[in-house]
Amino acid sequence: MKFVSTRNASEQVTASEAILQGLAPDGGLYVPEFFPSLGLINIHEISSYPELAFEILTPFFEDDILKNDLAEICIDAFNFPVPLVKLHDKQMVLELFHGPTAAFKDFGARFLASAMEKLLEKQPRKLTILVATSGDTGGAVASAFAGRKGIEVKVLFPKGRVSKRQQQQLTCWGGNIKAYEVDGTFDDCQKMVKDAFMDTKLSKEWGLSSANSINLGRLLPQSVYYVYASYLYQGAYDTKPTFIIPSGNVGNSCGAYWAFSMGAPIERITLAVNANKTIPDYLKEGEYKPRQSIATLANAMDVGAPSNMERLFNLYDDIETFRKMVSATSVSDDAIRETIREVYEETGYVICPHTATAERVRRDLPLQDDTIVVSTAHPAKFEAVVEPLIGSSVPVPEGLASLLAKKSEYTSVGCDYRELFAD
Repeated sequence: MKFVSTRNASEQVTASEAILQGLAPDGGLYVPEFFPSLGLINIHEISSYPELAFEILTPFFEDDILKNDLAEICIDAFNFPVPLVKLHDKQMVLELFHGPTAAFKDFGARFLASAMEKLLEKQPRKLTILVATSGDTGGAVASAFAGRKGIEVKVLFPKGRVSKRQQQQLTCWGGNIKAYEVDGTFDDCQKMVKDAFMDTKLSKEWGLSSANSINLGRLLPQSVYYVYASYLYQGAYDTKPTFIIPSGNVGNSCGAYWAFSMGAPIERITLAVNANKTIPDYLKEGEYKPRQSIATLANAMDVGAPSNMERLFNLYDDIETFRKMVSATSVSDDAIRETIREVYEETGYVICPHTATAERVRRDLPLQDDTIVVSTAHPAKFEAVVEPLIGSSVPVPEGLASLLAKKSEYTSVGCDYRELFAD
């Protein structure tokens, strides 16, 4: 299996090479040359989530330097539950927040960190991870890479745009993790990362790589839970589910489309976005217009120029095909509040603002059954929003509570990427 840039399919690299580079030299994102078929996997003989991940990901690492380490990487990365919870009959919630930082980003970040550490054991070199975060990515990456040998991490987050508890998760590590508060938006943080990569001299000197969802090592493991959940749902109800996915930078959604491309039993995939309507506007107007992001309650989705759209365009390269395969709905802050309150009053189930965008889309569908809402973060990370709406406190998971007790440290910078390398 080889991987190519979304901008130039002629240069082929292995999975490990794509993971270490992060971004392709031409600025494109790495995608597989083709998608292997899940038909080769006997899903009923698999006994655990790490084993399923190993079976699904093995074809992508065929003839790769990490091939013999893949099983160990999956066991190391996926050591927490992945529950599919019934909200109403035939209406399910896929809870992806049971990892150490209480967000779905733990899946990709832990896989990537384990893979990179293995690679550095085989090919010693200097490695500096740059990661821009709109909320949850940075905390997951910091947690996954903390203490990993030979790897320095620089986390960029937008000033005033992340929740208090999210910021604590980004800034409490020390050691090989350095956090930077950027005087700008998430899109500014993301641009700084890309600009640094395109600075050839600096990139080589620091051994730059990325842990954002632009990195192949983040995206591949995110396809696994869509395969997992769709087979569970089909086994329970004898029908294919529709996934409704809270979407910001579109990496999580792209993982679902990759699972679909491999043959996972998925009926449809629909994206729920907040007031940042770049994708719905593209579907409506047929012209893609990235723009500055807007601050919302679902802050991890505050993205006006989603990086992984490039991968979706690679899958569906004309507007008509794109419209057939992709749907997206914008959800306002008022609707987010209303949905959090409604779900709690009806079921006693507590959801975060991001999950609420997907649940709102489900509630507005003509047919609400045969659906799985993807829950991307634990509501305790957004207590300032959630608790006044439900009139109750949200218990804090043990792992998150331990992080909140640590000391916070970060450096404030502007929007010039060179400031990140001044220390």
